[in-house]
Amino acid sequence: MERSEPAQRIEDALGHRFERPERLTLALTHRSFAHENRRAPGDNERLEFLGDSILGAAAAELLYAGFPEASEGELTRRRADLVCERSLAALAERLGLPEALLLGRGEEKSGGRKKPRLLASALEAIVGAVYADGGFAAAHAVAQRVLAPALEALAADAGAGDFKSRLQERLQAERKIAPRYELEGTEGPEHARTFRVVVLLEGERLGEGSGRSKLEAEQAAAAAALRAGASAPPDPGGA
Repeated sequence: MERSEPAQRIEDALGHRFERPERLTLALTHRSFAHENRRAPGDNERLEFLGDSILGAAAAELLYAGFPEASEGELTRRRADLVCERSLAALAERLGLPEALLLGRGEEKSGGRKKPRLLASALEAIVGAVYADGGFAAAHAVAQRVLAPALEALAADAGAGDFKSRLQERLQAERKIAPRYELEGTEGPEHARTFRVVVLLEGERLGEGSGRSKLEAEQAAAAAALRAGASAPPDPGGA
């Protein structure tokens, strides 16, 4: 089967040469195209199901190795970020999937090549197609290669994120208590107000922060508490 230029570019980006190129074609076939073309062998939805699981496993392994200090909860959140629709759609664009998709006329007119859900699904289907073509080892390697750019972005932003969730997770695990945030004051005119917030745990000040909104100030306070090493107090009855 002759390969199109977009298909060849996708194979180059994946690092996998399909023994049966029709599997890649199937992975790029949206159900709208299959419904309009009786000769189409099917659509990519079954492959999408398969690839979703493989991408999840690859993401888990990458994060486990790349974030040795992260808790289970943090790893779970990062995995969700890594394989979410928005992330996968961006990775699909890097691979050149938009121009290679096989879409029905209606989907084409409605801008299907730019729809994140459609792009993410196609990427999952492609990983599933690699599995069908070359087995788990090949699919796992491709999945890790595909996810690498998104993982690098996560690593570069490792200090950022939802500090409130991270602080609560740590304190719940260590002290079984959730922190409390209090507004200490505001400064500036109403259109440019700055909020000052303190985060407390049983009356103990863990950190304080400021921001243009209460939520921003709470995130800053949580970040300060994490930097200060908010943790469990000594156990007076411990060994």
